[in-house]
Amino acid sequence: MYRLARVPAVTVSEINGRARGAGSEFALATGIRFAGPDAVLGHFEVGVGSVPGGDPTGRLGRMLGRGRALEILLGADDFPADLAERYGYVNRVLPDGELERFVDGFARRIAGFDRTAVRETKSLVDAVTEPPVEEFGAALSAFFRTSGRPVNAHRVERLLEAGLQKPDGVELDLGRRIGTPPGP
Repeated sequence: MYRLARVPAVTVSEINGRARGAGSEFALATGIRFAGPDAVLGHFEVGVGSVPGGDPTGRLGRMLGRGRALEILLGADDFPADLAERYGYVNRVLPDGELERFVDGFARRIAGFDRTAVRETKSLVDAVTEPPVEEFGAALSAFFRTSGRPVNAHRVERLLEAGLQKPDGVELDLGRRIGTPPGP
């Protein structure tokens, strides 16, 4: 994620589904993010006893401010496209059927500009907004220290039983379900 954010080229995400955890970290590592109206973003890691590893702590904190970053990361809830846009998690939400055309046109527009001007402008913005590599390393280390601990195995097992990583299970409302205590 660190290297993706630091490439000289402009990177643009087109989010038209769910981007949670590593998917959100990937999108956050891109320079510009556009979403469809049904997109969902979020970080569920704390809800299963882990620290997010791709440094959304640094990126969200810089992009959205401390309070909103903590709300997203500690709340472990889903953020629908419209709220993600209001928070600055994504640049803009496009209506159904317009996302792909808009993103393609936007990327082509930038590609038509002088490469040196684009690259150097991106580099200057990156210098003041991107977390340093040491911060990314600390986040990744915290992820490995906290993931897979036996004390939280029941959380992951419950989600897998409910359809985690399946198209029709708990994935549809993971943010809500991750905060719901297990039933009898």
